Amino acid sequence: MTSIAIVGAGPQLGLAIARTFGSHGLDVALISRDRDKLDDLVGTLTTEGITAAAFPADVLDRGALTQALKDAATQFGRIDVLEYSPVGTFGSTTLTSPADTEPPHVQHEIEFQLYGAMTATKAVLPAMREAGTGTLLYTTGAGSIDPVPQVGNVNAAAAALRNWAINLHKELDGTGIQAAHVGIDVSIGMSVVPGFPTAEPEQISPVYWDLHTTQRDRAELVFSL
Repeated sequence: MTSIAIVGAGPQLGLAIARTFGSHGLDVALISRDRDKLDDLVGTLTTEGITAAAFPADVLDRGALTQALKDAATQFGRIDVLEYSPVGTFGSTTLTSPADTEPPHVQHEIEFQLYGAMTATKAVLPAMREAGTGTLLYTTGAGSIDPVPQVGNVNAAAAALRNWAINLHKELDGTGIQAAHVGIDVSIGMSVVPGFPTAEPEQISPVYWDLHTTQRDRAELVFSL
């Protein structure tokens, strides 16, 4: 029995990743704050023949996030793949330019992006080390690589997550565990910026499967059109 835990699961990219891995026989653990939305996703996947379960937790509550992943591992045997891409940043924080950014503007984003990823990783990595195999994937927008002034505080935290994920890849080299960063350089589903390229989540999700299977030597993959 193999499984993937998707932290920040939603109806777009999270669902597409669940379908991609589920269609290859992995059980799916869905983690986010909203139980009702998770239940809807579970229902959708179940009708498609994919085994899925909801484990509600807020990534800002490190104890709850750890417990959700432990519960998922108990139900599915072990978490073989962790995908971390929490959503909701732009609706839950003040966006600031670099010159206007103060430490509190970045702190929330660091908690949300970097510290949440660290917490999730610590919950699943020991079992992966024991098994000698596993995959850890971390998603940010491409602003972690090529930042834009309008979201200076968000980009700073995303860059910290990217740096940490790539460094984790280096640390785990040779252990059988893959860690990688995925940078999304498109709008997903619909464009929020006129003229900015847009991709459907189903176009993006296969890159996660590639990193899990055929591109395990890569520390980073940037999706763009």
